[in-house]
Amino acid sequence: MSRSVKAAVIGAGVAGLCAARELRREGHRVVIFEKADRIGGMWIYDPRVESDPLGIDPNRETVHSSLYRSLRTNLPRQLMSFLDYPFAKRENGDQRAFPYHEEVLWFLNKFADDFGLVELVRFNSEVVRVERVEEKEDEWSVEWRTSGSDSVSQEVFEAVIVCTGHQSEPELTSVVGERSIEKWPGYQIHSHNYRVPEPFKDQTVVIIGYGPSGYEISRDIATEAKQVHIATKIPNVQVQRLESHNNIWLHMMIKHVCEDGKVVFQDGSFVYADTILYCTGYKYHCPFLETNGIVTVEENRVGPLFKHVFPPRLAPWLSFIGIPYQDTAFPVMDLQSKWVAQVLSGKVLLPSEEEMTVSTEELYRQMEEKGLRKRYTHAIYPNGIEYFNWILGQIGLPPEDWRGKLFLEIIENAIAMNYGYRDEWDEAYWESVIKESSQPLVNEDEAKAFVLN
Repeated sequence: MSRSVKAAVIGAGVAGLCAARELRREGHRVVIFEKADRIGGMWIYDPRVESDPLGIDPNRETVHSSLYRSLRTNLPRQLMSFLDYPFAKRENGDQRAFPYHEEVLWFLNKFADDFGLVELVRFNSEVVRVERVEEKEDEWSVEWRTSGSDSVSQEVFEAVIVCTGHQSEPELTSVVGERSIEKWPGYQIHSHNYRVPEPFKDQTVVIIGYGPSGYEISRDIATEAKQVHIATKIPNVQVQRLESHNNIWLHMMIKHVCEDGKVVFQDGSFVYADTILYCTGYKYHCPFLETNGIVTVEENRVGPLFKHVFPPRLAPWLSFIGIPYQDTAFPVMDLQSKWVAQVLSGKVLLPSEEEMTVSTEELYRQMEEKGLRKRYTHAIYPNGIEYFNWILGQIGLPPEDWRGKLFLEIIENAIAMNYGYRDEWDEAYWESVIKESSQPLVNEDEAKAFVLN
């Protein structure tokens, strides 16, 4: 017989919306806690920036979103659709395969409206503590504070699903000599607090990191800056000015900085810079979660988590959605949510605690053998296809490969530094690949009517 539980979902971004829909489909009683006054999570553009531009001060005024004004998706619509709900093109909206961020927020709002998820959300409610009630497995105390109030409310749930994302807490890697950076006189900022290029007009800007955000922000800021110099870990990179931009240069990583404003790179080149902008990623952050050390965040590894979702000792009553990265985030979160909801309802059984622990420890052992640091635990590329199909199998769906092929195409373009791929994308070709696949993009029997206005 199917089981119905009272579940708390923390966060109303992509992960939280996916989790809430699937929990409700399985007959669970759902409450979503959301700190903001609307849904969307990181896809809400907020022009405000934090009081500490580096994000170091624990007492700073925080801003959740890391969106900058010009951001476009770096995955096509097909990889930002849910399994049974497409990211369709809005009439009068950005029709491109890789649209601006406003289209993603529209998509999420449409999804929430179509499945009646907004009514489940307690807005302006910041969760401040989650812990088990007297060590009971299926009783969790959730405490939250409403905006504008100092008082804390509390309620007990049987299950908690953490959906708070991992792109809000800046990570500052040790890429600059710590002994000298404090005396460097220029302005320092993490990409989390970058919004628009105008404040950097006529400046010389050094960007640390050449991942997706480093690439995109360098192009955006170059429209106003005098010079942009990118410090990258790309092997054997030579000092070079980019052919497509006459004011952007590539360098090796920073060796040290000087009190006179000089930034010296490992290749011996140097510039006198006004700003250092860190595109160095983010760290996992769950300050509200108290598990007496059962679940920890160590060197950016959240663990132990079986398949990046369930802590073996606390499963299935505590789970995490959206922990992996370097993957097709939207469908992965959708799939994880289906798995969690069906495990909670009793339709799908988890392995034993011992088996889940052994599986997780084996992953850690393999990483150690390969010399991979803990911080890469949740980077599931190049095993994303295997991971996706494993969860499909758990919930009784057949494997598929088109999403994996599509994602690999994106990765190949990134490795080749062909970031113009978005405007060269052969959408018709990939639509034909999807149609020929064994599993369609949209399950018409389960999806709700999708209106394009």
